[in-house]
Amino acid sequence: MSVILETTPSTSALVLFSGGQDSATCLAWALERFERVETVGFDYGQRHVVEMEARQAVRDGMAAALPDYAGRLGADHVVDLTGYGRIAESALTADRKIEMDARGLPTTFVPGRNLIFLVAAAALADRRGLEVLVGGMCETDYSGYPDCRHETMEAMARALSLGLDKPVVIDTPLMWLTKAETWALAHRIGGDPLVELIVEDSHTCYRGDRTHRHAWGYGCGECPACELRAAGHQEWAASR
Repeated sequence: MSVILETTPSTSALVLFSGGQDSATCLAWALERFERVETVGFDYGQRHVVEMEARQAVRDGMAAALPDYAGRLGADHVVDLTGYGRIAESALTADRKIEMDARGLPTTFVPGRNLIFLVAAAALADRRGLEVLVGGMCETDYSGYPDCRHETMEAMARALSLGLDKPVVIDTPLMWLTKAETWALAHRIGGDPLVELIVEDSHTCYRGDRTHRHAWGYGCGECPACELRAAGHQEWAASR
């Protein structure tokens, strides 16, 4: 779903790519649609280095999983936002218990994370000549983060368009999908090879657990991210 309508078909995209299930599916989605696709990741001081390792493993495996689109995958970029991570402390950047805070938000919420990511991505896309930003934000099966909402994406697209003095398109293909539907989308695009890549190499677990292997991939199986991923996989598998 594009939150700014395009007047002409776009041929290039920059995918906000963390190496998790959602961003891996978005990367496949973008490769299916755009002739040139680049990726950007963010080191914001997250506690688990496994996230940065997972994104490279998924990128490396994408060519084999989607051979018809392998030639479309271009450069990868990593933006250093560690200073921001120290300001926006959360259970993902500091040793804190995962629980609900006084506002009713999980302590894994990193304040403004997606906003910062989109500003940096838009600047990079401008300099690289990339037309569309693609992100895995979703407000169907999600942890309640306010910067994942469609309304937030609409506001960011407007602000970035004003600030860069040109239309900025933010595509969020997962915005209205359940996690089961996200698994189904990956399977439609790349079949079993893509699903297997996501299971084996993508990382979602908030606790950075890569020791426990489940049908849906690696993780502690208890944190909110694992619970969403597991439930979605179970629902999708049952519907096949």
